[in-house]
Amino acid sequence: MAKRDFYEILGVAKNASEDDIKKAYRKLAMKYHPDRNPDNKEAEEKFKEVKEAYEMLTNPEKREAYDRYGHAGVDPNMGGGGGFGAGGFGDAFGDIFGDIFGGGRGGRGGGPQVYRGADLRYNLEITLEQAAHGYETTIRVPSWDKCDTCHGSGAKPGTQPVTCTTCAGHGQVRMQQGFFSIQQTCPKCHGSGKIIPEPCAACGGAGRIKRNKTLEVKIPAGIDNGMRIRSTGNGEPGTNGGPSGDLYVEIHIKPHPVFQREGDDLHCEMPISFAKAALGGEIEVPTLTGKVSFTVPEGTQTGKTFRLKGKGVKGVRSGYTGDLFCHVVVETPVKLTEKQKDLLREFERSTTEGGAKHSPQSKGWMDKVKDFFE
Repeated sequence: MAKRDFYEILGVAKNASEDDIKKAYRKLAMKYHPDRNPDNKEAEEKFKEVKEAYEMLTNPEKREAYDRYGHAGVDPNMGGGGGFGAGGFGDAFGDIFGDIFGGGRGGRGGGPQVYRGADLRYNLEITLEQAAHGYETTIRVPSWDKCDTCHGSGAKPGTQPVTCTTCAGHGQVRMQQGFFSIQQTCPKCHGSGKIIPEPCAACGGAGRIKRNKTLEVKIPAGIDNGMRIRSTGNGEPGTNGGPSGDLYVEIHIKPHPVFQREGDDLHCEMPISFAKAALGGEIEVPTLTGKVSFTVPEGTQTGKTFRLKGKGVKGVRSGYTGDLFCHVVVETPVKLTEKQKDLLREFERSTTEGGAKHSPQSKGWMDKVKDFFE
């Protein structure tokens, strides 16, 4: 079967720039890649065709030969440049998918792979007052330190690690599976590029030992439940000289006996006596900065909410302080004496005789019930 024109395969003009060719290749490679089209032979053939066209047209010498002599100028069986087999089907990962996902050809270089250390999380429980006002404390976290016996080499004193013979010190090996060339971490040295014939007895060949270290943590004022503080470089150490991970201190605020926090606002229930609710008067309520007084109006009902502006929490990310919302709960007296009960009965008779003006909510509710049944 005659080969299709390379420019036609990529859908570009003969005077297309290298950038135009690369853009066209990316689009088609993503469309026909075998990972996206499993068991699709037609897509696999198209992918191979696109790959070959891209390799030829992005090589200046091969492109010139193709433009002058057509396929004969680049056919390896006719003395031209290497065809599809020159780069290998698996090289598509480096050419296109490496560009897209950030791998590129850098991963193919010599030497062991360098890995960043894992991040760690530490759960820190604090009080609402500490969260609101800020807090400094110390924590103990597990850490890895260089082994004092082998000085981090992992080898028994007097010996040295040797180059891994499986990967020749690269830390990576290539495996050919059909059309694919797969690069993976060396199974023998686990990516380090070195083998330790005689491991250090103190660290077991790891080159590091586990210890606890003490860190100072400064909790900013206004921090909320679930927020995290990052301590850079205090996570697990990297591999083969890679950077250490970070430590994330996650904040958990203990339940408070009085207040519930919602964002920068605080809420609390405020029990008041039946007499205080009926007659009104001054009451004291707690805040995070001390007690404050305000007047409850006459005839206050259960569920009434009073807002104390600026008595909440100043959030760590906000420039203002939240409010305190006090929710009134009228407390029913209990364990009454006979005298107190007689006084309440007399009070009940007097309010009943006074009509609906003393109990507007009860009157309204009874009217609704009457309308419902009628």
